[in-house]
Formats: sequence, C-alpha cells, structure tokens
Amino acid sequence: MASGKKMLIGGNWKCNGTVEKVSSLVAMLNDGGKFPNNAEVVIAPTALHVSYLVQNLRDDINVSVQNTWSEEKAGAWTGELTVDLVKDMGVNWTILGHSERRAYCGETPVVVAKKVGIALNAGMKVIACIGEKLEDREAGNTMNVCIEQLEPIIKAIPNGTVSNVVIAYEPVWAIGTGVTATPEQAQEVHEQLRAYLVNNIGTEQANAMRIIYGGSVKANNCDELMAKADIDGFLVGGASLTEEFLKIINSTAAK
Repeated sequence: MASGKKMLIGGNWKCNGTVEKVSSLVAMLNDGGKFPNNAEVVIAPTALHVSYLVQNLRDDINVSVQNTWSEEKAGAWTGELTVDLVKDMGVNWTILGHSERRAYCGETPVVVAKKVGIALNAGMKVIACIGEKLEDREAGNTMNVCIEQLEPIIKAIPNGTVSNVVIAYEPVWAIGTGVTATPEQAQEVHEQLRAYLVNNIGTEQANAMRIIYGGSVKANNCDELMAKADIDGFLVGGASLTEEFLKIINSTAAK
C-alpha cells in the first residue's frame, strides 16, 4: 500500500431499502464503533434515500449516488441525476459504469468515460467499475475486456484529478451469484491493472490510485482478499445491507 492511501470500502445498496430498512442500516452504521484509521467508507443508497443518509449518517461515512447523467447541467433529463444537483445535495461521490448499467441500460465504454470526465470536472469523486463476464474469462479474454473498459476512463480523467478516481474490478460472474473470485484470481487481475496504469499514467499515480474488488465480498472472505497486495478495498453489494458490512470495514485494519 502506498503511504497515505486509505482502503476504500463501498456499500452499493443498489435498488434496495424500504424506509424502515434504511433507518435500520443507518443506525447500524452509526452504532458500529470506531473504524480503522486506514478505512474510507462510502455508501450508495437509492436516489430516494440519499437525502436521509446525508442528514442522518455519521460524519466519517461518505454518501454516494449510484449513477450520474452524461450531461453536465440540470434540465430536461427525466429520471436522471446531473452532477450539479448531486453536489447541491452535499454528495461528492458517484459510482459509474456498474456492470448492471452496462448490461441493462446499454452504457458503452464511451458513455461511461464521458460520465467520468463530467463528474471529475465537477469536483466529484468516482468509483469507476470494470469487469468481465464468465464467457470472457473462460475464453481467456479477462484483461482484454477490462482494458477495453478502463482505457477510455483513464483518457477521460482531467489533469490533476487522478486521486479522485477509484477503479472497482467486479467480475460480472461473481456479482450477486455467491461465487467469489479466489484471492489469487482477484490479485492477478489487480496486479495486471496496476501494471497497465503504471505504463499509462506513471508509477507514482498508478500506485496512488486505488483498485478495489467487488463480487460477493462477505465477512467470511474479506480478510483473505484484503491481504492481497494490490487490493485496496471493496465495493460490496448484498453484504452491505447486513451487519456483515461492519466486519468488512474492519478488515482494513490488517492492511
């Protein structure tokens, strides 16, 4: 771990959370005790619940939206969130390029990269997601797919904003399936992604950029994953809706 680089633990609640459930989760997090000094925690609720988290969540947890729109300013974009409105709400993080949006909303690498550039230019921080499908891995195309998604993101980063980007490697075949990439599989990809970054943005910036893992991260596998050299945290789905998430946050203490 590069000096001063905190482990990023993100909770992506996706399209989950009744009023009662969200209140319970916020109470769980607020009562979760002191987090390790090297943990940076970010929670992405549904858009419906962003305001509640901003107003009620403890100060050492950041709130994120799950997506922002591909235009800079508010306007006639029914159903969307623009970065200016997100920042006005007091939110400075966004997840972009999640595989579910790539699959269900047709977001291409070009669209994702445009959104990344807009968010960073607005002063936001971005968790940019990449990852291969099972057929890609079985065909030996994991890195080809990941680089195809990563390259336009890197090119879209404005000068001086690299530190505001977190890359989330999420193998699609492991998201919500209960199947997790082995720590060795995850480390192998993270190491190759780091090498790509070294070649494209230089060693110092590449080592400073956090590469986090997502894909069925749970309390029973987070320690082993966190022990790997190039894993700088997690983007957690289902387990972020349970008390397991506190264990996952605390796994950063060993890094």
